This record gives sequence, structure tokens and C-alpha cells, in this order.
Amino acid sequence: MPKKKSRREQERNREKPKSSKRWHDDLSPETKKSLLALAFFVGATITVLAYLGQAGTLGRYLYGGLSLMLGRGYFLATAAFVLGGLSFLLSLRERLYVSTLIGSSLFLIVSLGVVELIWGGRAGGYIGFGVSYPLAAIFDFWASIIILIAVDLASVLVIFNIPLFAIRDKDDMDEDEEIAEKEETVVVNIADTLKQIAETSKQTVLPKPGAALAPGAATRPEDDFPIMKRPPKYAYKRPPLELLNNDKGTPSSGDIKANANIIQRTLENFGIDVEMSEVSVGPTITQYTLKPAEGVKLSRILSLQNDLALALAAHPIRVEAPIPGKSLVGIEVPNRSIALVGLRSLLQERQYQESGAPLLFTLGRDVTGSAITADLARMPHLLIAGSTGSGKSVCMHGIITSYLYRNPPEVLRFIMVDPKRVELSTYNGIPHLLTPVITDPKKTIQALRWGVREMERRYELLAAAGARDLMSYNVKIGAGKESEEEPLPYLVVIIDELADLMVSFPREVEGSVVRLAQMARAVGIHLILTTQRPSVEVITGLIKANITSRIAFQTGSQIDSRTILDMAGAEKLLGNGDMLFLAGDTAKPRRIQGAFVSEGEVRRVVEFLRREEEAPIYDEAITEPKHDLGKQGLFGGDALDEDDPLYDAAMRVVIESGKASASLLQRRLKVGYARAARLLDILEENGIIGPGSGAKPREILVERQSAQQNPDERIEDEVA
Repeated sequence: MPKKKSRREQERNREKPKSSKRWHDDLSPETKKSLLALAFFVGATITVLAYLGQAGTLGRYLYGGLSLMLGRGYFLATAAFVLGGLSFLLSLRERLYVSTLIGSSLFLIVSLGVVELIWGGRAGGYIGFGVSYPLAAIFDFWASIIILIAVDLASVLVIFNIPLFAIRDKDDMDEDEEIAEKEETVVVNIADTLKQIAETSKQTVLPKPGAALAPGAATRPEDDFPIMKRPPKYAYKRPPLELLNNDKGTPSSGDIKANANIIQRTLENFGIDVEMSEVSVGPTITQYTLKPAEGVKLSRILSLQNDLALALAAHPIRVEAPIPGKSLVGIEVPNRSIALVGLRSLLQERQYQESGAPLLFTLGRDVTGSAITADLARMPHLLIAGSTGSGKSVCMHGIITSYLYRNPPEVLRFIMVDPKRVELSTYNGIPHLLTPVITDPKKTIQALRWGVREMERRYELLAAAGARDLMSYNVKIGAGKESEEEPLPYLVVIIDELADLMVSFPREVEGSVVRLAQMARAVGIHLILTTQRPSVEVITGLIKANITSRIAFQTGSQIDSRTILDMAGAEKLLGNGDMLFLAGDTAKPRRIQGAFVSEGEVRRVVEFLRREEEAPIYDEAITEPKHDLGKQGLFGGDALDEDDPLYDAAMRVVIESGKASASLLQRRLKVGYARAARLLDILEENGIIGPGSGAKPREILVERQSAQQNPDERIEDEVA
């Protein structure tokens, strides 16, 4: 009885579908352009050698035929070959090879017509005569010359894929920008504004074909910030894009076909049959996609990452199994040479220009080179974490710059916290700031408490107006002509280094951050937090539970990656802006190469705003302590204050005894445990005692002679 074949043997013997690819499909665009440039230059050389009689018998026939067809314009064929070769050699095109061929042919034919018109007597050959004779019969000499020269110039533009006026004077650009901005500042009355909003809500802006939006980045027209009822006294002049740098460099992934064969052969050596699919070359990495055979577990492919890295001589390699939305596995290999993604090109993308969402910002480009945008209003908060030098601060500058190009101060305001004193201090003086960049941790606590009070105030305004969120409230305010209320701007709180604050004031910072993250979305208050210490002491469980949108840059270990994203992967990133973006409404992160924003670009944008806009009016109450409002509890409950009649007695007891415990207060004050614990919480919030740390006693933070001084007054005195 014949032995039955195993399942693996059946899979190996199964006839593989024939590939419909052409032989040159696996060649990179750079290789194809180099081959075409070489062919064009060879053609130009042969035409010259044929004219000199150095191209043999075939050259003599070629020269005779071209002389008959081209006449005195023989060397125009050489010029057409040279122009086409330069177009491919300089990489002025992506894949529009046919357009270059058409442009070169058009240049030759039209130029021959010009030669025939000027010299006559078949100077342009039969081709020149066939072009010029009908034109001269219809338009006469000068009109025909003008038409042919215009078409000749158009053919050169087609060959090199450039506009007619590629270089313009800076004064002309500034003048055009002023005219455009004056046109944009036409004041629309309230009835027309509301009508436009209603009509816009029925339309949908289609994204650019092939340009993918990040999850949560798609914006609806009803999320657009409405036009204000009272226009500003002066129009907001947006910074020109010329202040920013464009993309630099061209990514190169090496021999794509050879790498695909290595991946397929390596997996087959371990008994895994795969069918290679498309290849995507991104700014930093190249993604090779493959389809495993039926019955192959993805865990087997994931376990071979080190073997693939060894075979490809590339490190690190990341395997995405499966690719979201596809039945494919992605192998991400670092490029040999990378491209620098500039913020300018991202701000010119269609999905950024046409979207009306005020909190839309650009992140970078994915593995296919498509621009990625995201909307903070949908997140509604963002956590950025990664090791030192991985690109967190550059990403934060990119987000801020995106907002400065998008929103006037009447629409968006910032509170910036920079414990390092060097990252965000550049933005001092821009009109979007509510307060100067905060560098003191004590003032940061007061600013976060002010944010909580502002959130509660906005909720009261929304409740009184019968509005559900900030957008609907501003629409109601704009519709009420006799209303004295002003539209509320969005407020973005940016904290550059969360770890430093969590070390100094962990309870206060966590309490305010958690409460804002829980409730502030509807009133237009959003948080952007960054940290280079992704530990559970900094990114606590409460913060992670309320901030679900996160960006992970390169980390030193898989544990740090799991702390940020709840999954591995960030430890395999390349640094320098290579990130994993996890939106709150997606299950898997997306790999993106972030936009690079240099210090000089940020300085130019800030100096432009300082020069063109009025000086900001700061609100000093944001960082001043409030003596009558008490302290914010950790979970957003009732505020802890000094209303307890035993507060002063409890403070004297702990200071005189030199220790603080619930049992001590129970004995001395004859109260129950719950009240004694609450008194300890109040003392800790007011800075009288330190936090509890297991079995160790609490630290007494004040001296006996300062026991009667108000804690907020002590903080104010220290700041002064």
C-alpha cells in the first residue's frame, strides 16, 4: 500500500501560480532611470559619430536617413537625446518615462519646423517642411515662429517636469502672500457663516489617491472650528512655507530583487513556504511583503527575525504579522541610505490643506512614503515617550509648528511646560501663549490646577448655553447677535518632560493630569505629554488608562516598549524620528518616519510671528497660587482644603512630635481612622508632610516656626 504523503510535502509539490510580472518589474526606479539615461547618451554619441563617418556602414545609412529627414537640423537629434538623458540622470521624474520620450520627440520635431521657417529650402528636412508649411500658410511667418517657439519651450518643460517660473523673487512672493491673506480676511456675516457651515456638513473631502491617513486622522466637516462672531482687530498672518526646509536625499534599499530572494530562501530553509508580494520603499525602511502558505503559523515567522537579519546583513529587522487590513506579512529592513522628511512638504499635502480641523497636525511619512496626519481632537490626548535622542523633542516641535501654521491665537492657545528650560523657551513671545513658558515645577502645579478650574468653568458655560461640546457652543455664541460671550479657543497643554515633574510632585501632577484627561475633551482642552523615562513610576496606570493615543520612539528594551504601547516593537526602531504611532481607536501601531524640524526653522517661524503679530498678553493668574480654592484630589473628588476644624491641631501634632501617622492623630485628637487619614492627605497636599513610602515614616517638610504660614504662601515666597 503506497505511503501517504505528508502535508508539508504536498505543500511543496503544489504547483505555484505563474507570475505575471515582467522582467523589469523588480528593478528599482533609480536603476530604470539610469538605464534610460545611458541609452539616450549612447544615441547622442552615435549621431555624432555617424556625422563624422566613424560609425561604420550602419552609421553611414543612419546619417543619410537622418540628413534627409532632418536637413540642417541634424544635430537637433543629438540635442534631443542629451535633454532626455539629463532628465533621467538628474532624477527629475518618478516613473513618467513616456512623458520624457514624448517631450524629447516634440522638441526635435518643433525645432526642425523653426529651422525650416528661418532658412527655408528644406533646411529642416522633410519633418521641418511638414511642420512649417501648414503653419506658414495659415498664420504667416511671425505668428508661426511665435507658436513654434512656445511649443518648443513647452516641450522642454515636459522633459524636465518643471514649472515655467520655478525661481521667483522673494519680494514677489511676499507681495502675493499679502494679497492672498487680504482676500482671506474678508469678514463674513453671521447668517452666511452658519449657512456655509450647514452646507459644508453635507460635503466630504476625498483624500489624495494613495495618500493614507493615520487612524483617527480623518476629519469630518462638522468638526471644523466655526468662524468667530467678532473678527480680530487684525488679520493673522500665517508664516510663509519658505521658512521651512523641504525633503532631502533619496532613499536607497539596495538590490530589492536579491533581498526578496534571500527572504524567501531563508524561510524555505526553515520549512516555511511563502510567496513574495509587493515591495514598498519608505524614507527610512523598505517593507517586503509576503503571503505564507496555508497552515503556516505566524509565530514561526516572528521567531526567525534574527535569522533574517543575519541573512540580509541588516539590523534591526522588524516583522509586522499580519499587516492591518491585508492577509500579508511585512518584513521591514533598514535602508542603506535614508531620506530626510521635511515639514514643508507635509504642510503642502492635500489632506492637511483641505481639512478644516483646527487640531490637525502632521507626523511624517509611512513605509509607502504617504503623508500621515492626525487630529488631536479625536485622540483626545497624546503621550510621546522614548529614549534620549530618539526624536521626541523634534516631533513635539513639528506638532507645535503645524499648529502655528494652521491657527490664529483666537482659535488655539498654548500652555507650555519645560523643566529643562532649553527646549520650549524659544516660543516665548508668540501670541498663542497664555503664559510664558513655565520652567518651575511649583508653577507647573498651579498651572495644572488652573487648567482644572478652567475646565469646570467651561462646563458651566456649556451647560448654561445648552451645548454639548466646544464646537456647538461656539456655533451658538456666533448665532446670538446680542450675546456678550466670546467664542472659546482650544487649549493645548504641552509638558516636555513628565518624569521630572513626577519625581518632584507625583501626587499633584498625576491628579491634575488624570482629571484633565478624563473630562477636558468636550471643552477643548487637550494634553501632549513627553518623557524620556518610560517607567511605570512616570507613565502610571491611571495616566495610561486615560491617554490611549501614544507615540513610541526608540527604546532601550522591550520592557520600555511594553510600558508605552502595551506591546513590543519600539526596541527595534532605528532612532532619528523613527516612531510607532498607536491611535486610540486602533489595535496595532503604525510605523512612521517623523518630520525633521531644525532649531533654525523653529527660530525663523517664531521670529516671524513676533515681528508680524502683537505682543502676547499673559495671564499671571495661571501660575499664581489660589488661597481660597483648596487642592485638587487625586481622583477628581471633593477638593482637600483646610475647612476641617481639626486641621490646625493636626498640623501642630505632627510638627511637634516629628512624625506623622494615622494612629498618632487617632490617639491625640480622638478621631476615627477615616478622618485621621483624610487629615494626613490634607497635610500632604499642603506640603506639610511628605508622601508615604511603605513602612518608612513620613517626612516632616516644614519647621515649627513656619507651621502657621499658609502652604500656598510658602510656595509663592519660594518662587519670589
